[in-house]
Amino acid sequence: MDIPILFLNLGGSEIMLILLVVLLLFGSKKIPELARGLGKGIREFKDATQGIQREIEKGMNETEEVIEKDTTAKPPAPKPYVPPQSVARRDDDEPEEAEQTEVKEPTEKKPDEEEEKKEE
Repeated sequence: MDIPILFLNLGGSEIMLILLVVLLLFGSKKIPELARGLGKGIREFKDATQGIQREIEKGMNETEEVIEKDTTAKPPAPKPYVPPQSVARRDDDEPEEAEQTEVKEPTEKKPDEEEEKKEE
């Protein structure tokens, strides 16, 4: 009874020796409890891997649905072309001179003029 893949090249006699040592260390009452715990652990591991696999498949299906919706939907209508307003000056145009307004400075009134206005 030689099972090299499962037990890392251990022969039948080596496996029997290991099982005997486990029986002596843990006793006949603890071995079933250990086996139940090991079974529960393996079952939880399988459930977790199946749950992850379902989540991945669900995500893939949702992605496929979104892609199908995008490919069946009509693309938005293109916006009409509106040329930009040109502000560039052509060579044949004369440059416009800016109108300059004269700023009048306030003149100081002479005291005589102020008195004349008050008398009126």
